[in-house]
Amino acid sequence: MQPIGNSVSAPVLAANGAGTGKNDPKKIHDAAQQFESLMIGEMLKSVRENSSSGWLGSGDDDDSASDSAVGMAEQQFANALALGGGLGLSKMIEKSVAAEVSNQNDSASPSTLSLSSVK
Repeated sequence: MQPIGNSVSAPVLAANGAGTGKNDPKKIHDAAQQFESLMIGEMLKSVRENSSSGWLGSGDDDDSASDSAVGMAEQQFANALALGGGLGLSKMIEKSVAAEVSNQNDSASPSTLSLSSVK
């Protein structure tokens, strides 16, 4: 999995079919995992920022190198957690997107067109 930034546009575009193979289950799976990783990372960041002493317990808010290192560690931990199944969000997202794609494919198939629409 590629590292992700603070943007959800890449997973959303991948899930919506930007690029080739828009109904590719692998792309939907990867986008769902990336989204879950992003969510976990944001939760960890929120906890760290709202804690007076942070994860390391130093209480020193002036150390930007430490903040940067902890931020990268949180991203990697979030990625690893999401790849291992995480909170189960990616599975739910994947099922939902796959069902939506299936419904779109069914509604776009020629067999579902009414006779009044064919001229």
